Amino acid sequence: MKLHYCPAKTALTAINKNGFPSAQALPNTKPSGEEFMSKLLRRRWTLLSPDTNIHQITVSSKQGQKGGGLFSNVSFLNNNQPHLGNMMLYENQGLSFYIVRDDLLHPFVNGNKARKLDGLLPLIEDHGVTDVVTCGGCQSAHAAAVAVSCAERGLKSHLLLRGEQPQILTGYNLISTIYGNVTHVPRSFYAHREEMLQTHASMVAGHTGSVIYCSDIIDSSLASQTFECSKFVQRDAPRGTENHSRKVAIVNEGAKDAVALLGMFRLVDYLSQDHLLGKKRAFNFVVDSGTGTTAVGLGLAAMYLGLPWKITAVMLADTMDTYRQQERRLIAEFKRQFRFLLDSHKLNGANDGIVRWVDRCHPRKFGNVLEGEIEACQQVAQQTGIPLDPVYTLAAWEMATRITCAHEDDSNVVILHTGGTLGMFGLAQRYKSYFGMLNNAINS
Repeated sequence: MKLHYCPAKTALTAINKNGFPSAQALPNTKPSGEEFMSKLLRRRWTLLSPDTNIHQITVSSKQGQKGGGLFSNVSFLNNNQPHLGNMMLYENQGLSFYIVRDDLLHPFVNGNKARKLDGLLPLIEDHGVTDVVTCGGCQSAHAAAVAVSCAERGLKSHLLLRGEQPQILTGYNLISTIYGNVTHVPRSFYAHREEMLQTHASMVAGHTGSVIYCSDIIDSSLASQTFECSKFVQRDAPRGTENHSRKVAIVNEGAKDAVALLGMFRLVDYLSQDHLLGKKRAFNFVVDSGTGTTAVGLGLAAMYLGLPWKITAVMLADTMDTYRQQERRLIAEFKRQFRFLLDSHKLNGANDGIVRWVDRCHPRKFGNVLEGEIEACQQVAQQTGIPLDPVYTLAAWEMATRITCAHEDDSNVVILHTGGTLGMFGLAQRYKSYFGMLNNAINS
């Protein structure tokens, strides 16, 4: 993917000698929701367009069917060209939910990771960054996404992965190793992530280089241009010159910073077009949540645009208190960074919570797979052609199925498919017996 530039329709603000806007450059009035979205989107992005596919999944009961499988009593049918827009009002949909196929955005970069990096990478490039340092687990989809996306635009990535290197490289670990520079870090060292990232970034930068955090990059871009069409007044020397010092950017684990919300604003703006989901129809978005950043981004964008959308986030990695704390932190950080553009009144209710955090249908320690879940992924794949993984996307699919069959409310249920299929390869090494049972079922 190449970076794509959207030309500004307005002049850049006045810049003083230190590179910051003069007092006259700051807006005197806050833009409306649509005006804010227009200003937010009038910039460079990583993805060529925000477009994504929307499918409709019909859920049918299996009368008299008995069995202990996850979906033993239901079957699924995929309509990959459903009626959308106004036609949704006249269609007898029965038991069904929609699915946003962000898993199709890139072969190696998960959908939610592509959205998180959509607004971040252009800022990193425009800031003259040469190297990116980040971290994650041994099979981190985030680390793989950073490695692939950096390589595609000539940046060097340095990935600190928790634990020992596996004997056989597979899944996201293999992709990270092929596209980036991987260092496996002992768990005791990894426990101190901030110090670990800073130390490694300083080593990469060397004596003549510099280190910067992503939060500092977006603050600098806002100060120098009020965030319209990321294009700095002054740039470093082009990357690749022999005497060019390294400039290293630190991206936090999971890219769980406010800048990662930008891609979700772009997605919501696209989905809310009249010929797709529209702005008036009620929807309940179901999303699997590792860090919770994607869910918060969806909720924040929907609230700011006044959309009647609910966000149901299936908690996978932490407690409800931790997710709510993360939600408050991201909202506060977003308000601070975009305070000159935001009409804060539109987010008055945000502090009371914009996401409905729920437990997984079958809770467990993060990363664990329960018996029967591999077969459930197989059933969905064979009946719909949609790949799921048991750690992340299966949790969203199961919750969407439960809400749909229970007729919990009048809202149409929508899954945001975040990807994760490559994780199956790593799981096959850990859960050989489960995958062996799958093979036996195929041969029987």
